[in-house]
Amino acid sequence: MKKVGKPVFFIVAILIFALAYTSIFGIYGENGDFKITYIKGVSDIRWGIDIKGGVEATFKPSGNVKATAEQMSAAKSVIELRLVTNNITDYELYQDNDNGLIIVRYPWKEDEENFDPSTAIEELAATAKLTFREGNSYTKQEYDSNGELVYKTPSGTTASHIYLDGSSIKSASADYVQLENGGKAQYIVSLELTDEGRKLFKEATTELSAKSSGENVMSIWMDDTMISAPTVESVIDSNSCMITGGNKSDSSAGFTASEATALANKINAGALPFELEVDSYGSINPTLGDYALFAMALAGIIALALIIIFMIVYYRLPGFVASIALIGQVALSLAAVSGYFPFASSFTMTLAGISGIILSVGMGIDANVITSERIKDELYQGKTLDGCIRYGTKNSFSAIFDGNITNIIVALILMLVFGPANILSGIFGASTTGAIYAFGYTLLVGVIANFVMGVFASRLMLMSLSRFKFLRNKKLYGGK
Repeated sequence: MKKVGKPVFFIVAILIFALAYTSIFGIYGENGDFKITYIKGVSDIRWGIDIKGGVEATFKPSGNVKATAEQMSAAKSVIELRLVTNNITDYELYQDNDNGLIIVRYPWKEDEENFDPSTAIEELAATAKLTFREGNSYTKQEYDSNGELVYKTPSGTTASHIYLDGSSIKSASADYVQLENGGKAQYIVSLELTDEGRKLFKEATTELSAKSSGENVMSIWMDDTMISAPTVESVIDSNSCMITGGNKSDSSAGFTASEATALANKINAGALPFELEVDSYGSINPTLGDYALFAMALAGIIALALIIIFMIVYYRLPGFVASIALIGQVALSLAAVSGYFPFASSFTMTLAGISGIILSVGMGIDANVITSERIKDELYQGKTLDGCIRYGTKNSFSAIFDGNITNIIVALILMLVFGPANILSGIFGASTTGAIYAFGYTLLVGVIANFVMGVFASRLMLMSLSRFKFLRNKKLYGGK
């Protein structure tokens, strides 16, 4: 058996408990009166309508616009894309061509405090117009939720001179690149231009590159807010360009991963074919009751505690190790939902999604039970402790792998077939497919977490503990 050092157990256990604490409580700071989120926790999860309730709104074209069925369908597609890019999978979206209405129901934001539906629906009805302008003059400045300055409302030449807008953008994506001239690596938004956009962008950079320093600025605006203000040093004749910055007039300031992703998603969502106004709106009560989330959390804690007690009493030292790995698996599953990792945004957690986590936890328990039983079988055959751990973990892996790979395949099928934007949405309804998608997502991340924690981390910890002389008694591993 490959030797595993004694400190490995403590290193792995500390990492697991650190992950568990930060994934549940998050890490936050303050900048004056503003709260800054460094690591997201459970409080940052966007809960589904069935758990926390949500918003119901009816939109119609603003003014006297008589929208065609095709235009209504385009508006519906944009709203749906905004829902999907914000990782809102628990929603219902309907199009009423006869009355010229679009009806949508979706959950509250994760940080919602006032539960004002008129404010909540703004994230869907916004025009999301991207413009490239001359200079970086603005009318006013405000502070965002993190206490950073945001420059709003273009003025002077910046207000009147627009080089190109969002119609010239083919696609946008968030990237992490090393900037030229020895600049540091940072997150940027890559833009793919249309042929017309390339022509307009070349004309703009030709004009600005000929100007003196301080006047060769092209500001980029999303609606009424300046998101970047880079200087133009040379003519750019390409179908691609990048946005650097992050709501600041200082072009050296970069985006965070979440800012770059959010901006790229908003650009891809595009502008609505016409301005929408709210015909009616209201709040939706959670179908499970106001205290359902607290009741589920309490039940989950009690169930996890009982499982840990059973594993330790029945399987002894392997059960103790399995309990730590189980805590790590739950923490990793929550982290994948809350937006803990920069590459994974906060995910809408529904009752079906919670079911996926519960099922994956059951798979994690099963994996540790199989391993513990295999070790016991080897002990009863009179082999050495090291040999029992080696053959027990080796012989159990195939059974664990077969069971988990089946669940991974099922989860991928559910996510691909019942995703929130696919042909089956028209058959089963957006709400149904979104709930099934949530189940597939949490099941997938839970099974992956089982491999990381229940298979690899638990075995490292067990092998490490077996190196301590006072822990080499076979009774501690289930032997006689």
